[in-house]
Amino acid sequence: MSGTVSQFDAHVGLGSVRLADGREFPFHCTQIADGTRTITVGAEVEFDGIPGPLGRWEAANIKPA
Repeated sequence: MSGTVSQFDAHVGLGSVRLADGREFPFHCTQIADGTRTITVGAEVEFDGIPGPLGRWEAANIKPA
């Protein structure tokens, strides 16, 4: 899937990716594929949607588009 990083809090390590249709996929900084644990809000990314531990879909393996 592809989308845009809509929010990211580096202090907490949580963010979300928004698809063009408005759906949001939350993520933790450990899911950023390059290992940097930081990403810029507004960055276009590609990612995998995976079922998370809280029963909702989450973004994983996040890479620049």
